[in-house]
Amino acid sequence: MTTTPVTSIEQSRWFGDQVVRKITLRLVPFLFLLYIIAYLDRINVGFAALQMQGQLGFNDNIYGNGAGAFFLGYFFFQVPSNLILQKLGAKRWICILMMTWGAISCCMMLVRTPWEFYGMRFLLGLAEAGFFPGVIFYLRSWFPADARARTVAWFMTAATLSPVVGGPISGALLQAHNTHGLAGWQWMFLMEGVPAIIMGAVVLIYLTDKPEIADWLSEQQRSWLLGTLEQEKQDVPAESSGTPMSVFTNANIWLLALTYFGLNTCSYGMSLFLPKMIKNIFTGSTFQIGLLTTIPYIAATVTMVLIGFHSDRTGERKFHTGLAALAAACCLAGGAYSTSLVPMLIAMTLAASSQWAMLGPFWAMPSSMLRGAAAATGIAFINSVGNLGGFFGPKVLGKLGFQTGLLIVATTIGVGGIACLLVRLRESSPSEGSI
Repeated sequence: MTTTPVTSIEQSRWFGDQVVRKITLRLVPFLFLLYIIAYLDRINVGFAALQMQGQLGFNDNIYGNGAGAFFLGYFFFQVPSNLILQKLGAKRWICILMMTWGAISCCMMLVRTPWEFYGMRFLLGLAEAGFFPGVIFYLRSWFPADARARTVAWFMTAATLSPVVGGPISGALLQAHNTHGLAGWQWMFLMEGVPAIIMGAVVLIYLTDKPEIADWLSEQQRSWLLGTLEQEKQDVPAESSGTPMSVFTNANIWLLALTYFGLNTCSYGMSLFLPKMIKNIFTGSTFQIGLLTTIPYIAATVTMVLIGFHSDRTGERKFHTGLAALAAACCLAGGAYSTSLVPMLIAMTLAASSQWAMLGPFWAMPSSMLRGAAAATGIAFINSVGNLGGFFGPKVLGKLGFQTGLLIVATTIGVGGIACLLVRLRESSPSEGSI
């Protein structure tokens, strides 16, 4: 088939924008939906705690341990999972992961003892471990560097909108208490686990593993995309494309892992304990608590997208990430001393907006610093180490209480922000197409 070459710079930019837009519309809404399901199955235990703690006799320490146990499983399986994804292809591996974690999420309704709680959360973490880093690696193989921050930001709005959607749904399901012999929290785990199983099957039909076989792109579009991605690979320094083990001696990767640890300490500490924070100072129903938890995440969704676009437009990554982390630390410290609903919600909303704003520019950094097997391993390593913050945040809040716990969480994300500012990163202007 003969195609007309795209010659001028203006035409090339226009054509490239059209290709990126087409890929975005094809992939991002679908992956967005999958991540909503994943994130809801990960954090719905925060709503379950409103009932299951009293019914099963779990104190805050037991709950914090169980909520955080997810991230121990998450830590151990991320790097192996991303390497398996490279071998099997994205759609087959994501299908397996989703069906597995959906079944485990449903089985959470059977928990009766603390160790059963810990074990099921650990298994859920193992099953979900490969999804997020796999998607980040997958997006990297489809999108040019100068579109990655906003693409990741759009994808990750699922994590901020999941509580917006899931909060009221979870609160409503809790009100089905003692229906057909099941507690409300049992209905919640069952009804929110089934969609993962169904959508896992849909992945096999809908998802395309790589651009080379995308029959929904024209020959000219595929040629432009593959050429652009190949040129970006050549622009990455040779030392960034070594063996998978080479990432463990890369100082930038360790600094980014520390940054992501702070980010997740804040993110999961807030998401898993925010319903309980609100319940402590608000006497409304579980449905009303669910509605109130949506406020920080609505604000965070808007902020994350705006910062992602600004980062792509300017070509700057680490200051967008590091300064947002420091802002989140300040807001959390203020929230630690809030004793009434409105000031606490304002502090948590500002903290959530700052923390989530980090994600687009943050994930654009390792995606552009590494290539090949080193990229798959590096992304998974950053995500696995960073997500230990998901264990640490709930643990300190459950063990030490909200005030002391929030101060420790604030310190952790602040240190992560400083670590990010120490990363040595070659920046570029947006027109250069890489960072």
